[in-house]
Parts: sequence; C-alpha cells; structure tokens
Amino acid sequence: MRNLQLLPVLITAVLSGCATLTNDPMTPIAMSFSDGTGGNCVLTNKRGVWTTEIPTTIDIRRSDDALKYECETTDGREAVGSIASTVGAKIVASAVFIDFGITDAITDKHREYVASFVIPVAPRTGELDSSADLDGTDQTTGRSDVYADLETLSDLRDRGILTEVEFEAEKTRLLEGN
Repeated sequence: MRNLQLLPVLITAVLSGCATLTNDPMTPIAMSFSDGTGGNCVLTNKRGVWTTEIPTTIDIRRSDDALKYECETTDGREAVGSIASTVGAKIVASAVFIDFGITDAITDKHREYVASFVIPVAPRTGELDSSADLDGTDQTTGRSDVYADLETLSDLRDRGILTEVEFEAEKTRLLEGN
C-alpha cells in the first residue's frame, strides 16, 4: 500500500522533468571573416533580424530555417550566404520522456546552428590568392594582376604609408617583373 502512495509523486517528478529538456530559445554563434578582417553583418531567419559587428559571438533565436547573412568587411568586400539549421539531440531524449518534443517542435527550440562559423570573403584586390602564382600571374587566366598591384601601391602612397621613393621603387619592380 505504501508503494501506491509514492506513485503520484513519481509520476509528477517524471512529468515535470520533461520541461528541463527544452532548450533555451537563443543560441550563441561565434562569427568571423575568413581573412581575419572586421566588418558588419545583418543576420536573419523567420524568428528575427540581428545586426552585429564581426568578429563576435552573438545570440541568435533558434529557427527551423537557415540563418541568412549579408556582410561587408571594413574595406568594402561583401559576403552573402546562409548557415543551415539542424535538429538537436535533445528532441530524441524528449521523446523518451513521452512529451514527444511538442513544445520544442512548436517553438523551434530543438533546432541548432553551428557554434562557430567562418564567413568566407574574397581576397582583397591585389592580394595573391590560391590561383595566383608567386610572381602574381593568375594560373586560371594566365594574366598578371599588375594593374591591381599598381592601384594598391598608389593607394598606399596617397595614404602616406609609402614615400614617393618607395612607391617608385615598387612600381619599377612590378613593371620589370612582368
């Protein structure tokens, strides 16, 4: 008889324990650009819109749709894409405890985004990328990127980073090399 008196207590404990399986609606994502530069991003999914500086760790509302990003580096390069949403492991545990994840399924709290994401950005103009040879020749087109390098040198001179003598020496080196 004493065991039957404990039954309601056990049932209440098991059922109230199911509520602890529900995830927080927000999830943190560490974000950075692939080349380490800074910038700004607008992040969107059906649950909200967030504007942030990069690099950062930002709390995003969980959703069953992809997290879209539209970013711009401090030097004006743009990056657009999305981060997929996946089903989290806690919904499986939720089904074992007989609530079948109903709360999570309605609120998308069972969904997850990756904890850390690197946003790919194109190389800066004049930088050598993986398709460029060490002499600055693009292997895919066979062209030299001398004009872009000259623009970069000119910009460095105009900003006072290079002196006129340094500019002329680098310009001569570029033109003689191609």
